[in-house]
Amino acid sequence: MTVRRITPSNLARGLGAAGHGVGHWAAQRTSAIALVPLALWLVVALRSGAAADHAALTIWLGSPLNAMLMVLLLIAAFYHAALGLRVVAEDYIHSRARFLAVVLIQLACIAGATVGVVAVLLITSTS
Repeated sequence: MTVRRITPSNLARGLGAAGHGVGHWAAQRTSAIALVPLALWLVVALRSGAAADHAALTIWLGSPLNAMLMVLLLIAAFYHAALGLRVVAEDYIHSRARFLAVVLIQLACIAGATVGVVAVLLITSTS
C-alpha cells in the first residue's frame, strides 16, 4: 500500500508535500529581482567616487533619492539573506537546534537591517 503524501485538497490548491506552497520560493525570487537594479545602482555610484572619503559619502547619502535607494537596498538584501539562510538551516540542521538557528537568523537580519537604515537616516539628517 502506497502512502499518499499530497492530499487531494492540497493538490487542488497547488500545495506540495510540505504543505506550504511556493510562497517562500516566490519571496526569494522577488527579493533577488529587486536586488539586481539596486546593486547595479550602488556599484555605479561607488565607482563614480561617491565613497571616495567620508565627506563625499555623507554628501552623497544626503540626497533623498540616494538615501531612499540605500534603505531599499538594505531592506531587500537583509530580507533576501534571511530567506536564504533559513532554507540552509532547515535543510542542514536536523535537531532541536534548528528552531533556535532560524530565530537567531531572523533576529540577526532584522538587527542588521535596522542598524543600516538608522545609520542612513542619521547620515541623511546631519547633511
